[in-house]
Amino acid sequence: MPSAASRLPAVLKRFSSTATPATTTIVTKAIPSKTHLHKPLPDSAFPKGYALTGLHCGVKKKPELLDLAVILSTSSRPTSAAACFTRNAFKAAPVIVSQEVLQRNDGRARAIVVNSGCANAVTGKQGMEDAWAMARETDALLPEPPSTSETLVMSTGVIGQTLPIAKILAGIRAQSVGEKRTLGSTFDAWERAARAFMTTDTFPKLRARTFTINGKEYRMAGMDKGAGMIHPDMGPPAAPSGQLHATLLGCILTDAAVSPRSLQSALTYAVDRSFNSISVDGEMSTNDTVIVLANGAATAAEEPEIDEERDPAAFETFKQELTSFAADLAQLVVRDGEGATKFVTVTVEGAPTYKDAHSVASRISTSALVKTALFGEDANWGRILAATGSIPLSAPLDPTRVNVSFVPTDGTAPLPLLVNGEPEKVDEVRAKEIISQEDLEIKVELGIGTESAKYWTCDFSYEYVKINGDYRT
Repeated sequence: MPSAASRLPAVLKRFSSTATPATTTIVTKAIPSKTHLHKPLPDSAFPKGYALTGLHCGVKKKPELLDLAVILSTSSRPTSAAACFTRNAFKAAPVIVSQEVLQRNDGRARAIVVNSGCANAVTGKQGMEDAWAMARETDALLPEPPSTSETLVMSTGVIGQTLPIAKILAGIRAQSVGEKRTLGSTFDAWERAARAFMTTDTFPKLRARTFTINGKEYRMAGMDKGAGMIHPDMGPPAAPSGQLHATLLGCILTDAAVSPRSLQSALTYAVDRSFNSISVDGEMSTNDTVIVLANGAATAAEEPEIDEERDPAAFETFKQELTSFAADLAQLVVRDGEGATKFVTVTVEGAPTYKDAHSVASRISTSALVKTALFGEDANWGRILAATGSIPLSAPLDPTRVNVSFVPTDGTAPLPLLVNGEPEKVDEVRAKEIISQEDLEIKVELGIGTESAKYWTCDFSYEYVKINGDYRT
């Protein structure tokens, strides 16, 4: 009887642990543990005026896997809402519904409902009806249910399949009254909601922080999901279509009071420097969505909302806090990238514009040749340079001014690879030491401007191919 490995197609033998070792020079590595990335938080860390839960309603087959999250603002003040959505031409039904809710209500919404296990994307008229049904059922849970929906909807999972909508609506309805109601504001409630976002994620991505504006303390907490099909390109509602790149869902909740227009302005800025600056595999989803709610629960009723025109300094502080927090959440997605063994920061400096720097960093981060070299721990910096030179810039690139280096994260000296367009005599042992680390930085200096940008990416491993080769089975 031939062995299991001998019966595999040739292209798959490289990924079989029983295949002949001579078929590859790279040893399959264990995926680093991610358990340290999720830890309990005190209940006091979370913003006031929110009730959340996560539960199993039956979208996923295994009853121990949560697949439905409900998030409500219970503040007596108006809740501002902002969102950035995928620019993919095939926008999923929940994206379209959420955009319409925000537009109808001039940037006000009090609830978010999320299901995982089915994306409700490319599902036609039925998908739209199901997304609206989720919104209406969640509206009924709000104090003083609205006449016009105030619920934003997110879905993630397999594309092209309709939702088991009866199960989802029953799950939402169970949160109204009775012993099945699990809505709460404790860490356990927040964690359940975060777990209900998950698909191929290996841990719930949940963070919280405090910040101060004009001497007053506020709280911000958020969760996101994503491990594959990650290279978001999101913009505000009804933004013009852009370059197609990822499924990523995220929500950030704060008890600060921020005007709707300023909340959207801050989020658009933050997303460009966080979620739009990550890549696992260079693939854009039909469902990418990041939502922010600001319910003012930590603000007295008579205090005005933070607004970029009324108080530019307060707005700037909020915008920078939101950007930093969004970057923390976005980096968790990369660290949990499907099959990832490396977390890599790509820094591009000396560009004519931020867009130029961002485009070059994106190209390096999505290069399959760069990412496979990272997995193989091969300091093949020529691939970095080739990716850099493939991007048209707003000013001509002078190769004689370009520098490339590996920067270790342990505080030791960077390793120059290319200096002013001239290759260095690289210490291959030192290069191997740096690239063998779980965290590292690739730094590219273009020498033709003052703008810079960062991207966060990971390597391509055998495990990524395994995960995505049998995603539906």
